[in-house]
Amino acid sequence: MVKNNIKRSRTMTVKFKSDIDIDFADREQVLDILDLTPASIIRKGEIVKHNTGVYATAIPTDPFTGWASIDYEAAEDRGYTKLDLLNVNVYKGVRDEEHLVKLMREPDWTKLRDRTVCEQLIHINNHYDTMLKMPEPVDSIPRLAMFLSVIRPAKRSLIGKSWKEVAETVWQKPTDETYYFKQAHAISYAQLVVVNLNLLCEQELLNDA
Repeated sequence: MVKNNIKRSRTMTVKFKSDIDIDFADREQVLDILDLTPASIIRKGEIVKHNTGVYATAIPTDPFTGWASIDYEAAEDRGYTKLDLLNVNVYKGVRDEEHLVKLMREPDWTKLRDRTVCEQLIHINNHYDTMLKMPEPVDSIPRLAMFLSVIRPAKRSLIGKSWKEVAETVWQKPTDETYYFKQAHAISYAQLVVVNLNLLCEQELLNDA
């Protein structure tokens, strides 16, 4: 999932900002074979190791910890690009790239009406009752992406509205710091839910065989 922002100053200096998340079944396998520098973050006035962020390029490091010696936000201002390597257990059920492509196909959307299925799905497992409040079904990736957004604090006022109404404002950045989903992230997360749903259906068929 990549969301890039480029800003230009009056002197036409280009400032590049990025938000790059990469999902893995087990991030430790990647960390074991690649030379990456853990990012740092300031919490309660103290610099600590970032939970998921790393740098693949050279960056000043603390000789004692091996972490970046500057906070990730300050590093971004200086032009360093952080990668967030995330563990996603869903991918443990994916055998290879061909299998993943197969799992990305259009799912049986009616399965979302089954509470037992929803409760097993990543990102929406405890939001089944909220889904029932939507006047129209979740039956496409764009609608699923919007649903993933409306269950975040900044957009909860859109729960119960039609998808047409939701689409008018769901991707607008809130004026305060309330947490919301960017569209690029929501679409990516929706696709992951589809992979998860197809995996569950695939396992169900195997059990019935």
